[in-house]
Amino acid sequence: MGFGVIITLVLGVAAWFVGPELIKLVSNEGAYRDAGTRYFLVLLLSLPGFIMAFAVNGLLQSQGDTVSMQRGQIAAFFANIVLNPLLVFGIPGVWDGLGFDGIAVSTALSQTGIMVYVIWRVMRTDLMAGVTAACFRPAADTYNQIVKQMVPVTMTMAVMMTAGFVVQYYLKSFGTSAVAAYGVALRVEQLFLLPVFGLTGALLPIAAQNFGAGHHARVRQALLDCWKFGWMFMAVACPILYFAAPLLMRSFTTDPDVIAIGVSYLRIDGFILPIYMMLFAINSFLQALKRPIWTFWIGVYRQAFGVAFFSWIYVGLFGFGVIGVWFGIATSVVSGWLISLVVAEFVARKSIGGLWKLLPDQNLSS
Repeated sequence: MGFGVIITLVLGVAAWFVGPELIKLVSNEGAYRDAGTRYFLVLLLSLPGFIMAFAVNGLLQSQGDTVSMQRGQIAAFFANIVLNPLLVFGIPGVWDGLGFDGIAVSTALSQTGIMVYVIWRVMRTDLMAGVTAACFRPAADTYNQIVKQMVPVTMTMAVMMTAGFVVQYYLKSFGTSAVAAYGVALRVEQLFLLPVFGLTGALLPIAAQNFGAGHHARVRQALLDCWKFGWMFMAVACPILYFAAPLLMRSFTTDPDVIAIGVSYLRIDGFILPIYMMLFAINSFLQALKRPIWTFWIGVYRQAFGVAFFSWIYVGLFGFGVIGVWFGIATSVVSGWLISLVVAEFVARKSIGGLWKLLPDQNLSS
């Protein structure tokens, strides 16, 4: 928790100076950029809530508590339903509201609420029994262990963000409609991936605990079960996403250009959602085996090199236009998935005796 406070301060200062410069790379000068920069700076108020909430949630998950964060996020969801219109539009005749920036303020308030709630929950657990102020003093050995596990995952997330910059850099040349369509379509896509996030998030502590206990067959079975249930969900979700894409886009915007571009993304993306699911599961699997560095290198290929290279081929060489960016994303995801399967088997052979067979000496029901 003390390490989380330090990271929050460092990132907050860095984001204040670096963030506006990054926004300039993916936007054209004018009101569009000004609104994005202002929104970003206000959103920085939510940084402590995001970092500390997820840090403390790791302590809760280590004790088997996977519902406290869920409850906090559900409460935040309903709070945002009230806070968003209130802060954006204000109270007629009383207060004019904050406009677009009100959404950022709402996010900061709700995320801070989640942070307070999960900290309250962890303070009531046996893990915090006997904890004193001295326990929060920086400890070099402990921080070093955290950094070793944190850096590869952090770099993986940074690479993921890089993919967003690359995509928006290409889309910028097709106008603000393309950029807006990608932003809306990405939110729609994430709605369909929420169960996947839940599945793969649950896989990490289950696989990690069984790996630590030496139950290697359970580790393999956890990954395969995650894939199985993921495919079951995708069998329902993918057709819905494909056919309902126009309706889903119209729920967010009435601009016909934005809708058309967004639909093209969702229909291509619908075919690779199962690949995303398997990739996320492999990332959790590799982290559980204490090999998070592989998630970083796979991410570098898929989300940095792959997106940029394949988008350049489809857009620059073949002249496919906006849809070429979607093909570039899809190609990088599929090829990254194939690489991750090879890596997962390589790591599994060294750590748990292989990925595709159960060891005879393991009892899954015990």
